[in-house]
Amino acid sequence: MKAEMTTIEINGVEYVRRDSVDASVAINTDNIVLIRTYSAGVHFGTLKSRNGKEVILTNARRLYQWYGACSLSQVAIDGVDYANSKISVIVPEIVLTEAIEIIPMARNAAKSMMEATAWKK
Repeated sequence: MKAEMTTIEINGVEYVRRDSVDASVAINTDNIVLIRTYSAGVHFGTLKSRNGKEVILTNARRLYQWYGACSLSQVAIDGVDYANSKISVIVPEIVLTEAIEIIPMARNAAKSMMEATAWKK
C-alpha cells in the first residue's frame, strides 16, 4: 500500500517521503532546461525541440515567482526557496514562441523543482 503524501521542512527546504511519490510520474531530470521568454515568463522542463526562438518543452512547469536566488542562472544551479516561491503544476507540453535564454539545470535543482508542490492559494 502506498504511503500518504507527507512533507517535512528542514532549514527552509521542503522534503517529500520517497515512498509517497508516484513512480509512474517520475521525470528524468538529466535534460531539464530553464527557459526565459520575452513575454511568457520563466518555464522549465525537458527540451523537446528548438527552432530559432520557438522552444517546445515536455513535462513543463512555470516559475511564476521565486526567492532564494539572485538570478535565473543561480535558480538553474541551486534551485529556489520553495516556501516563498510559486511554481505551477506540470503540463505535458508547452510551445514557447519567444525564448530568449536557455539554461541547462543542475540535476539536484531540476529534481527538487520538478518535485516541488504546485502553488495554490
